[in-house]
Amino acid sequence: MDFINFVTQEWLLVTVLIALIYVYIWRDRIKSGRPVSPHEVTRLVNDGNAVIVDLREGAEFKAGHIVGALNIPYSKLNKETTEVASHKGKTIILVDKLGQHAGAVGRLLGKEGFDVRRLSGGIAEWQAQSLPLVKGK
Repeated sequence: MDFINFVTQEWLLVTVLIALIYVYIWRDRIKSGRPVSPHEVTRLVNDGNAVIVDLREGAEFKAGHIVGALNIPYSKLNKETTEVASHKGKTIILVDKLGQHAGAVGRLLGKEGFDVRRLSGGIAEWQAQSLPLVKGK
């Protein structure tokens, strides 16, 4: 009951707090790389403006990955970004299983000056939309 009284009496402060939280979350999301849909990923790659970096471990990558994707596991890329350096002029699209690691890697690469995007929903969303995967390699 006290909480409800506080909110009704101090509605302006509560509104400002909610707005600040929203702005913080929005900025953090953008810093880690703007999320892109599978169709936008396809467009960027077909235009030659993007490189897909798959953050999953080798076994998962071999089980099925997006055509032309580089496999640099999260555990390796998180410590060293030299393998991606040759693609600095292009958009880096980060792909992982469900999107759990792409944000952290996106922040890391963004600080180093890369143009980073994240595949929304990861490879699971790619598969859910019945888009093709390559096996092996």
